[in-house]
Amino acid sequence: MRHILIIGAGKSTGVLVDYLLKKSDDEKLQLIIADKDLAHAEFLAQNHPNAQAIELDVFNAAQRQTYIQKADIVISMLPARFHIEVARDCITYEKSMVTASYVSPEMQDLHDSAVEKNLVFMNEIGVDPGIDHMSAMQVIDRIREQGGKMLLFESFTGGLVAPESDDNLWNYKFTWNPRNVVTAGQGGAAKFLQEGQYKYIPYHKLFRRTEFLDVEGYGRFEAYANRNSLKYRSVYGLEDILTLYRGTMRRVGFSKAWNMFVQLGMTDDTYVIEDSENMSYRSFTNSFLPYSPTDSVELKMRHVLKVDQDDIMWDKLLELDLFSKTKMVELKNATPAQVLQKILEDSWTLQPGEKDMIVMYHKFGYELNGEKKQIDSTMVCQGDGHLQTAMAKTVGLPVAIAALKILNKVINTPGVQIPITAPIYEPILKELEDYGIRFRESEMDYLGYNPLSL
Repeated sequence: MRHILIIGAGKSTGVLVDYLLKKSDDEKLQLIIADKDLAHAEFLAQNHPNAQAIELDVFNAAQRQTYIQKADIVISMLPARFHIEVARDCITYEKSMVTASYVSPEMQDLHDSAVEKNLVFMNEIGVDPGIDHMSAMQVIDRIREQGGKMLLFESFTGGLVAPESDDNLWNYKFTWNPRNVVTAGQGGAAKFLQEGQYKYIPYHKLFRRTEFLDVEGYGRFEAYANRNSLKYRSVYGLEDILTLYRGTMRRVGFSKAWNMFVQLGMTDDTYVIEDSENMSYRSFTNSFLPYSPTDSVELKMRHVLKVDQDDIMWDKLLELDLFSKTKMVELKNATPAQVLQKILEDSWTLQPGEKDMIVMYHKFGYELNGEKKQIDSTMVCQGDGHLQTAMAKTVGLPVAIAALKILNKVINTPGVQIPITAPIYEPILKELEDYGIRFRESEMDYLGYNPLSL
């Protein structure tokens, strides 16, 4: 039997484990599922004869190294900042490794060692990053092979609630880490290229600069800019491209409403609120508003935000119970962002039976034989419930497929890498289609960018 060590039994690991267990007899696989919470690992192991659940603290070096030594390949589903602990041991004990996370500088520093020991360290092989890389490079490479020159590349991804479970005014529920949603866009201006010009959107303006996108069968969406689109010039070999823009998709109206929190300062994660554990939701909201001996919190809020009482924006705020005197924060030494996250989780947590949805949209503008053309490519994946979410499928499946192909030496280029070459993306995208993760393309005359939206 060949041993696959899977460290981290989080939300996306279940789909990954299911995939590998279904192939475990034919492929002679034994899975070791490791987590700090043994119950989580045991739940995923399903009492399967080819799966073993173990309790593992990733910071216990001796324990971690013992299991890595026994593995034929290691999959880290830990939070991104913890991968490096595993990666260094994989170098020491000469084990290939797979993660879904962005390549950190510390991980990149291991490249030469991985090449020297003929190890594959595959990263960014989830959904975004991951499926976005593979599906984009497949089309970009095809355009280049035909002799085309890339003019425009725009790419958008959204983790959203499926239409049948969309029952709030925000048209949104958490399908991934809520903290990342609350703090999205912070840490510097969004950077992108537009018709050869560098463009920047500071955080306080980010959610009022959106682009509309229509996806057949699913209606209209909006997208706001990701923090740094420029790094994809070198990653995708697009050094001469005129327009390069990556964004996050939401339903229309979300960004305008979210901007209210940004303007109030509720998304700030840089300071602690005094006595936060004893605050009601109402007192938390009031702490961002001017003092008045007579005006209510509601009246002050509408005045500061310039929102009328019959405005849908106001209804969205009311829906979140921001003015409740009885709901308590109960978080000690919390930042505004942490309190806002708790408030939102009351309303935006997916309930058992509710479904999520991943939407991805690429635009490719190019010139071929003197003609300017455009390809739009879209992918929609819906979840099958809270254990088989679309997020878990689009993260877990590519990771599992890549790990097995590395184990079988189908993917064998050594070093720290991401899935942007045909020998990697072609077989993985082909197999993903068997699980309903497929892209639909449409060709049209080149439209360029939308000057009204950007």
